[in-house]
Amino acid sequence: MFLDRNINLNNLLRQKSFFFFGARGTGKTMLIKKQLDKKVMIIDLLKADYFLHLHENPHDLENMIESSHKIWIVIDEVQKIPILLDEVHRLIEKTELHFLLTGSSARKLKRESANMLAGRAWQANFYPLTFLEIPNFDLDKYLMFGGLPAVYLSKDPEEQLDAYINTYLKEEIQIEASIRKLPNFIRFLKVAALCNTQVINYSKVASDVGLSVSTVKEHFIILQDTLLGYIIEPWRESKKRKSIETPKFYFFDIGVVHGIRRTKYIDPNSDVFGMSFEQFIFQELMAYVSYLRKKDTICFWRAKSKQEVDFIIGDHTAIEVKASKKIQKTDLKGLFALKEENIIQKFYLVSFDTVDRVIDRINILFWRSFLQQLWNNK
Repeated sequence: MFLDRNINLNNLLRQKSFFFFGARGTGKTMLIKKQLDKKVMIIDLLKADYFLHLHENPHDLENMIESSHKIWIVIDEVQKIPILLDEVHRLIEKTELHFLLTGSSARKLKRESANMLAGRAWQANFYPLTFLEIPNFDLDKYLMFGGLPAVYLSKDPEEQLDAYINTYLKEEIQIEASIRKLPNFIRFLKVAALCNTQVINYSKVASDVGLSVSTVKEHFIILQDTLLGYIIEPWRESKKRKSIETPKFYFFDIGVVHGIRRTKYIDPNSDVFGMSFEQFIFQELMAYVSYLRKKDTICFWRAKSKQEVDFIIGDHTAIEVKASKKIQKTDLKGLFALKEENIIQKFYLVSFDTVDRVIDRINILFWRSFLQQLWNNK
């Protein structure tokens, strides 16, 4: 089963060449086949014949393209042969070809100082399924199993998620990231999953897993480079309250978090439920900013005096997430504190309270109302 996605590759390639990055399993290859298959030449570097030939003869890329008579070219998993990007650079300069260069890891490209085409290719990111992409969206199912298409659509999502974690997290990361002591990294993964959505305490994580702080920092960077997680920086524009300096960490998919943690059930009244709901909104925001080509960063705000807001989009919108069915004025204290800065223009609190209303310029929205407005670009 294929679900329509919120990103249009045809529109991207009409404009320019693109790097198209997303974690393994998000559905990049399926999307390419559904949206572009008849219009493009697809060079899949997961196929041994393409990989072996171009690894030995990268200069032969031009001959292969010329024989295809296509002007849109997809190179799938381009990080497997970084030197191909030199050929791509040359062909973009020489011809009117547009490339879609997909990858599930930026780490090898960084490690080998690959040619990132100096602005000749823009970047688009791809994410797990979103609220808008899933018919008859089931929030409880999503909070438990996440949005990887093969998992969410499976008749046995728990088994499918377990297979994903065992084949990708425990094997492919080792290949992509050159991790020599995989048991140490797996131990780190479990601790990282336990502190998902939280400010990173590098020293505590290092103590819990028995590794050095520097190694733990490198492991978090590996998760970010392999597109399995995001290090979210604090918002530092506050003038009245000094902000903390330490970032937060979010995995790319809440189902993966629960798979690593071996979660079997989420109590709606638990902290785990609140964490899962915050992660869900984070995933929606990341996809929204990317798919609608917004030029905004996503930060969070936490003052040293303890006031905090979950997400700040660019310098214009603040969003607090609460897994509460009845919002009280005390739930707005972080947003009220941020309002005093007179920098942010829009304020939202997203929750399970079904009564949408405005209190002192703060929009209190039921989560479904919020996401409908978000994806309608309102």
